[in-house]
Amino acid sequence: MLTSVCGINWGDEGKGKMVDLLSEEYDVVCRYQGGNNAGHTVINERGKFILNLLPSGILRENVVNVLGAGMVVDIRHLSGEMARLRAAGVKITPENLKISDRAVITMPYHVLLDCLEEERLAEKKFGSTRRGIAPVYADKYMKKAFRMGDLLHCARLRERVEEIVEWKNLTVCGGYGGAPITAEETFAYLKEYGDPLREYICDVGRYLHEAAAAGKKIMFEAQLGALRDIDYGIYPYTSSSSTIAAYAPIGAGVPDLKLDRSIGVMKAYSTCVGEGPFTAEYFGEKAEKLRAAGGEYGAATGRPRRVGPFDAVASSYGIRCQGADEVVLTKLDILSIYDEIEVCVAYECEGEILREFPYPDLLEKCKPVLRTLKGWGCDISKCRRREDLPREALDYIAFIEEACGCNITYVAVGAERDAVIKLK
Repeated sequence: MLTSVCGINWGDEGKGKMVDLLSEEYDVVCRYQGGNNAGHTVINERGKFILNLLPSGILRENVVNVLGAGMVVDIRHLSGEMARLRAAGVKITPENLKISDRAVITMPYHVLLDCLEEERLAEKKFGSTRRGIAPVYADKYMKKAFRMGDLLHCARLRERVEEIVEWKNLTVCGGYGGAPITAEETFAYLKEYGDPLREYICDVGRYLHEAAAAGKKIMFEAQLGALRDIDYGIYPYTSSSSTIAAYAPIGAGVPDLKLDRSIGVMKAYSTCVGEGPFTAEYFGEKAEKLRAAGGEYGAATGRPRRVGPFDAVASSYGIRCQGADEVVLTKLDILSIYDEIEVCVAYECEGEILREFPYPDLLEKCKPVLRTLKGWGCDISKCRRREDLPREALDYIAFIEEACGCNITYVAVGAERDAVIKLK
């Protein structure tokens, strides 16, 4: 059984919570794209954990966790993340954590270039997390990146450091006027933070292939959502990797395998971190009320998230992109503050009503077409069964299912591990 848990919208949908919950039934959890620009928040009996690089399955002792070939790994950040989890009593060994030898290393100069470019863009910035993600993926496709497997071949690594640093300084110094990086400091960085990770580095493609052949259940954990995908998202306000479920086996290291199940995750309302068009956005007091109720601040960056009503147009598109067989609706409890709840059911663009998500350049011209539904106005955070939910909450879920053409199988009504209702 190969299952993907993926984001339907702009990211921050609550994927980490669902991976943590569902991983009890799985043997392996694998991240397959992105880097430490992710922020998956998990709350369980041991406390609150914010995971940036490690899969959310790391919080279950019986699960093997994999960082796949499609990822970009900040080795300094990973070392710190592992140390924090160990201090909280989480077991991390080469038996339960495996890092692909083909995953690319995010270097300090990638972070530097990310920041320099955002500053150069000023008001036209893309809303980068400033974690070096775009520059490191650019280097990957320029075939001038270091990979985790390079850490196992020290002599060749030293040669490549000399070659790449000379090339990289053409941009750092010549392009941005920054101070040159040196081969000595670059190699020392790779040794300091790479050597402790050597025992975790392996051919994860072989491991995953053998696990699948043995009948192991594998879950792929996506970062961000469909609308941040480099190809199908709101370009150029996207991430630099493929967040799409279909990419999961490729980014993990087993391109010959196929998914059996795609579980999409979306919030009961809309949130967005970063720049770019966000058609159903709330502003002013209306936005602050929803943001405060939902605690909407980025897990990786701490930035206030932009918020708005549920967007059926964007969500329908995201469901299609992810090939979602079923959908999890998170944070339904947050809407308990409303007696009436707005939903964006269409876009209006220059006098035309759009029900299909348009080409990104048109989004700046779009305005939301809103419909108001009756709220339930009471606390539902203690509900654990479908029959515990108020009729208005069930009506809201049914409306979203019909508007998006999706099958909602789980609803989350709180941050805790058990605050989930299985509907079907």
